Amino acid sequence: MPQTHNPQAGRPPYWDEAAAALIQRDRILRKIIPQYPDDALAAPGAAFVTLARALIGHQSSVKAADAAWTRFTAGCGRNPTPKAVLQLSEQDPTLAGLPKRKAEYIIDLATHFAEKKVQPTRWGDMDDEAVVAELCEIRGIGRWTAEMFLIFHLQRPDVLPLDDSRLLKAISLHYFSGEPVSRFEAREVAQAWAPWRTVAAWFLWRSLEPASLHY
Repeated sequence: MPQTHNPQAGRPPYWDEAAAALIQRDRILRKIIPQYPDDALAAPGAAFVTLARALIGHQSSVKAADAAWTRFTAGCGRNPTPKAVLQLSEQDPTLAGLPKRKAEYIIDLATHFAEKKVQPTRWGDMDDEAVVAELCEIRGIGRWTAEMFLIFHLQRPDVLPLDDSRLLKAISLHYFSGEPVSRFEAREVAQAWAPWRTVAAWFLWRSLEPASLHY
């Protein structure tokens, strides 16, 4: 869900190199990237918060996800902890009005963290697919959520989230004159972006949103 942030805070060290390479390689990104010269991925928050925001935002409009997150954090704190979420769940199993299934997923995620069934400190040393596999063992987390975590928390440079409807929409708009695109077609377009597919995806998201995306 979009939010305003300090564009220089936590700027990934590869960002400027990646942007320059993409401008050189891709005629569409050559037009888009210069529109946002000071913008980049924000500094990552806590692992639990990133995953909780992604779960709440999954398959929701930006406006709906933002409203749900505001209600959720009003109940358990601006930067919710697993303990705070579990305490809230004892009083309100909907976690301030989340859909039943999403509330269950957030509670399960909080339980995994609180009981140390996951070890976030290890994820930084694991490759992308290993992180995805481990995250997908948590109820409610699929590949999309795991890839959002790779991008927004671990800030991996070469993630291509083909399950993301906004990315497919941007590729359709900019590369196919608005015609629907398949995952295969999107992957073909993205071949030229490697090893900076995260950065390309981020700028394409940015071209659709009034504020930069952050989870």
